[in-house]
Amino acid sequence: MIDTKITINSLAEAISGKIVGSDDFRSPNGFTGIFNILKDSNEGDIVIRHWIDEKGIKIASSKNVACIITEDPRGNSVDIATDLKIPIIIVQKIEEANAIALNWSIKKFAPNSKRVIISGTNGKSTTAHMIYHILKSTGANALTNTDSKSEYNTLIDPMVPKIISEYSLSNEKSLEYLVIEASEVQGWLGKLMHHHALLMTKAVDPDVGVVTNVAIDHIGLVNSIEEVFEETSGIARGMKKGSLILNFDDKNVFRMANFAKKNIEPFYFSMNSNIGGYKNTNIDNIKSNSVDIDFHIKMDKILIYDTEIESIVFKSEPILSIDELPFNSNHFIQNTLAAISACLSLGIEIKDIINGIKSYKSLKRRFRKINHNPTIIDDFAHNPEGIKATVNAVSNLPHENLKILCAIRGSRGKEINEINAYALAEVINSINKKRFNKISISNSTDNSNSNSNSNSNSNSNSNSNNELTNNCSDIEIILSSSLDVVDEANFVEEFEENIFFDVLKNEGIDFIHYKELKKAIDYVYNSSKVDDIILLIGAQGMDPVEGLLNDIINEDN
Repeated sequence: MIDTKITINSLAEAISGKIVGSDDFRSPNGFTGIFNILKDSNEGDIVIRHWIDEKGIKIASSKNVACIITEDPRGNSVDIATDLKIPIIIVQKIEEANAIALNWSIKKFAPNSKRVIISGTNGKSTTAHMIYHILKSTGANALTNTDSKSEYNTLIDPMVPKIISEYSLSNEKSLEYLVIEASEVQGWLGKLMHHHALLMTKAVDPDVGVVTNVAIDHIGLVNSIEEVFEETSGIARGMKKGSLILNFDDKNVFRMANFAKKNIEPFYFSMNSNIGGYKNTNIDNIKSNSVDIDFHIKMDKILIYDTEIESIVFKSEPILSIDELPFNSNHFIQNTLAAISACLSLGIEIKDIINGIKSYKSLKRRFRKINHNPTIIDDFAHNPEGIKATVNAVSNLPHENLKILCAIRGSRGKEINEINAYALAEVINSINKKRFNKISISNSTDNSNSNSNSNSNSNSNSNSNNELTNNCSDIEIILSSSLDVVDEANFVEEFEENIFFDVLKNEGIDFIHYKELKKAIDYVYNSSKVDDIILLIGAQGMDPVEGLLNDIINEDN
């Protein structure tokens, strides 16, 4: 890695780059300490950009940036840079340059900070945001790169070092904690950036690493669960010290402990209250996920949600009941376990962790309630596991009817839309099966009661039937291609629509389709009753939905 006293030669050497155009920083006062994107850059910043052309060189020159780092100088950009005396460092892999920039920024601006890195297919944003909130609620000076769109968790561009440097330069108080979300799988123009999580972990040099789960996503970049595992396990392989927080219930995450160095202390979290012996001093020879495991866990290195007492348990003592949690869906509880585990590993007092959890408000588009009467819940669910978990969670809430508005993923290909459609069909059919069973039980009870003359029994069963209605609702599916709100990179092609349609039809799921998101949300909102629940799911095609909904509500008023 590079020394904090940076020169253009030391920078080029660290990133294995070739200097062209000029042999010194362009700006008179050298480097500001900010690695930046071109559009936000100022005099003295270093711009890191995957590709740059003649126009980009001229813009950088007009801003008097220190230098440009790129993997792909296009057209006559090198000649233009030479004429304008602006240095370009050409590298083989832009992600390695951004990793060096991240490591340098941490050493320069947060050298004494404790650092947490979080990755996994689902739940990483909520987990990172919750850890950050807990730390902030203690009064600590903490910073996170987590955002609702998950745009700042990669090494495609220098956004993470930019966030760190700009925050530090505008604040006198030293950073005490950095909470860094890292994309488990990343690519550029359909090409996988191999070992992205590993590179990011090495750059951050964390005290705590967290892996939430491993599931299929990013089809095309990776095409099997083993490939996802290989990329995500970079968190475990990249750590040099501290604690590694692992999901005990995910067999792929669980085995990542094998990749950690001997000085790394594993810490597990689990939704399985039937883990044999967890209330004893030690846990030995646990059988989990059909895998026999012979190992030893200390009681202060595992956190469990006990389903019998509906509480989070640490060292055999309940510390938080389900009623004290801001949300009680299974996937939220799992994220909460991960966040608490990380904070315990950082040495945060349990009482401070509990206070932080109780005051937590979800990140935008993370199972967030954005309207009452009818209840509208907005979630980023965009892959099979996320879709099933979110729909199941909402179906358990009291409601009359459930409407699911799902954004088809654009420019992502056949495979991800096919498996997303199957996931949606699977969870709906599962809910409908439970609904049918409840109705059958209810009818059976009614027939039994018809032979009884007891008014009290009749009243009791009437109340019971009303309660059952809450979870025996009709489910309506609405699909959106969101062509009115997405850019070219997220445009839904006709074949992507058709694969989604075909799967639902073959699985016996009826649906309505809208090309535009505004028309879809207008229909869903205005056709719903006050006791209905509307669930909004999807990635980029659903991101602007809250603003559109507010416009519709204001129009109605």
